[in-house]
Amino acid sequence: MEARNSLAYYVLDVFTTESYKGNPLSVVFTDGNLIHSQYENISREFGYSETSFVYYSIVQKMLQVRSFTPIGVEVGGAGHNLLGAVSGALLKGLISEHTLSLTVLMENTPIAITVDNLTQGLPVVKMRQKPVQIGQELAFDLLAKALGLSEKDLVVRQLIPTIAQTEVAHAMIPVSSINLLNSIKPNANALIELSKQFDFEGFYCFAFPESTESYIVQSRFFNPLIGIDEDAATGTAAGPLAGFLCNNKVIQQDQESQILQGVKLNQPSLINVVVKEDGIYVGGSSVVTMQGVVYL
Repeated sequence: MEARNSLAYYVLDVFTTESYKGNPLSVVFTDGNLIHSQYENISREFGYSETSFVYYSIVQKMLQVRSFTPIGVEVGGAGHNLLGAVSGALLKGLISEHTLSLTVLMENTPIAITVDNLTQGLPVVKMRQKPVQIGQELAFDLLAKALGLSEKDLVVRQLIPTIAQTEVAHAMIPVSSINLLNSIKPNANALIELSKQFDFEGFYCFAFPESTESYIVQSRFFNPLIGIDEDAATGTAAGPLAGFLCNNKVIQQDQESQILQGVKLNQPSLINVVVKEDGIYVGGSSVVTMQGVVYL
């Protein structure tokens, strides 16, 4: 058989400590940057919402991460794509398991990372996002129609659907019950039009539990603009949601909270969030479910 260049990879389940739960992410280990068609082809082949490519730069003394969707769109931000990439690098030995803090370069943007005590033998990685920026409020009727709901289904406490951003701008959309949240059948074309019209990406729909739970809200995320029909765990949306809830006095600064996502996909994910003075911290663990090589 003809020799072919190959790259090692892991598939990790992110925001969980159990395989086949959480949000699956392929992490490919490279020796440097690839050409764009290779990123695109590999990401399409894996077919996950995102594939991360990782290497350690000896010159910059920094972990380098690039992430792509299956349609070849490069994405940034401190989400599951970065958390899984850092977890994979730790488990692969690219960076020391004793590292407590580091800076990762993603899309030429430095992002601060901390590593906490192990949970079930796995590192707990926390990513610091920027303080939340609260943007434009969105009309109930437009959102309800695009999500297959009625306007009254979006009336929750005194909360108004609003664009919020830490790394990436997403719409924070309260839904009146978890049953209604899980009944959403979005119109992808309508969501894309709204994203373009109001200059944001994804739709983070959330509902409060009816009884006391370990999590503050349950959520679903849709981002057809970049080829994600639904995501099982979305750190770049969980951070803005924590900021939005803190801004609306639902949670307090420095309050450790969890967001449950991915239930509808049978991939339950728990995302740890806390709003602090210097930003919003989003974190969790990742577990390797598969490993192998991919050929270029």
